[in-house]
Amino acid sequence: MTRVKGGTVSKNRRRKVLKQAKGYFGSKHRLYKTAQEQVFHSGEYAYRDRRANKRNFRKLWITRINAGCRENDISYSKFINGLNIAGIEVNRKMLSELAIDDAASFTNLVNVAKEALKSGKKAEIREIKKETKPVEEKKNVKKEEKVTSKEEKKESKKDYSKMTLAALKTVAKEQGVKGYSTMKKEELLSNLK
Repeated sequence: MTRVKGGTVSKNRRRKVLKQAKGYFGSKHRLYKTAQEQVFHSGEYAYRDRRANKRNFRKLWITRINAGCRENDISYSKFINGLNIAGIEVNRKMLSELAIDDAASFTNLVNVAKEALKSGKKAEIREIKKETKPVEEKKNVKKEEKVTSKEEKKESKKDYSKMTLAALKTVAKEQGVKGYSTMKKEELLSNLK
């Protein structure tokens, strides 16, 4: 029997790895074995660093915001707390861009945060949330949902005749009909509620 080397398949597989290793130093872009090892490692580093990159950028944004805050005589943590109390939701990336490019609008945000810290609106916001969500209303909502589901079941009785046998069996299973799997369509229709 003749020897089969897998010519084009192997060649294409190796070519693909060498293409990924293009630009690596020394034998890592020339020799298949070392190139493959380096491509595997590169994949691991890329996976790790895609996550680390998010952390690094967040650190950078916080550093820039902190620098802008210090120019306006407030610390970063107090500034962010003041914005939360005031109900302003701006992400750190945009805040850092404002601190770099538009110092006047950033100063306005700092002033809003300072006023919110002085007035202490945080306690008022919590009280409003407690007043608007009493426990009794939640119970009433659940009862109304149950009533609507019962009405839907009543309306669905009319539609059983149009259903297929498989659909009728699933409904019978939900309703707890015994021996539904062996019943015919007429028997299922008579047993369904």
